[in-house]
Amino acid sequence: MSRRYTHVQELLPEIKAMLSEGRSQREIAEHLGLRDKNVVKDLLKRERRKERKIKAGLNLRPKGRPRKRAEPVDVVAEQAYEIKRLKMEDEKKRVAAELQLHSGQGFQYTSQGYFNLTKEYGITPSMSRRGNCYDNAMAENFFSILKTECIYRQKIRTFKQAKELIDDFIYFYNHERIHLKTGETPLAQRLSA
Repeated sequence: MSRRYTHVQELLPEIKAMLSEGRSQREIAEHLGLRDKNVVKDLLKRERRKERKIKAGLNLRPKGRPRKRAEPVDVVAEQAYEIKRLKMEDEKKRVAAELQLHSGQGFQYTSQGYFNLTKEYGITPSMSRRGNCYDNAMAENFFSILKTECIYRQKIRTFKQAKELIDDFIYFYNHERIHLKTGETPLAQRLSA
């Protein structure tokens, strides 16, 4: 704290008492004999900021030390959250183990960093052969159907709306949409094979 606030900091209880009497900050500064009229205003502003931090659960920190959050009051809820998070992580790993990521031959997909990332998540990378459009035909066909039957028919306003719309379409595509060529849904076709 700067030198000009040290003396005023000691007078804080008196300043608060004067404020509760209805005096203005200017009157208080004049009564205390302060040349800078903004000292009282700045001191009160700092005090309010400290109070907000305390209410928000932040520990006030000495200069140069990192801020710390106050310890959580409900330890049981914290542990339950951690258990739930770990279960979700396990579920993601299980799903990723079956996942195959197909891509083109762009430089970002052929880099060692991308390959290491897919391996880290347990995803099997797959890449189309050079000049062979049929490797990616199933994915291209699906995205074409997704765009024409779902995306282009509606005006999407938010990311959340788009996510829900695409999730609903994928469910519809796999479980309800009958393909003309096979006469059954993709899920029924996979289960019968």
